[in-house]
Amino acid sequence: MTTPRETCDPGCGLNATLRIISGKWKPLVLFFLRDGPKRYGELKRLIPGVSDKVLIQQLKDLEMDHVLARTDYKEVPPRVDYSLTPLGRSLAEAIVPLCTWGTENMVEMAGIFAKRDALA
Repeated sequence: MTTPRETCDPGCGLNATLRIISGKWKPLVLFFLRDGPKRYGELKRLIPGVSDKVLIQQLKDLEMDHVLARTDYKEVPPRVDYSLTPLGRSLAEAIVPLCTWGTENMVEMAGIFAKRDALA
């Protein structure tokens, strides 16, 4: 039987968190910004496989959600960097245990993914 603590209605904290980090690349953006501000090109290099269009959109989404701050230095050539807000920093720190779990279970997950890909 499910207790009230085990349910997650639309007002649940997990739903709120997933709304912020939804998207394939947002958790990685948050993770890499934990070490300090990064320019767009740095983030692009740290996240192989992301297209410019998707990375730009996900950065805009995170900025609108107040977890990311964009600083435009109004210079020529243009210089813009991205950093975490206090809210974003707390969210990025919450992602660290997921990273740890993934590292600890990487070998098992690789086998699972290989089997899944073979079936597709």
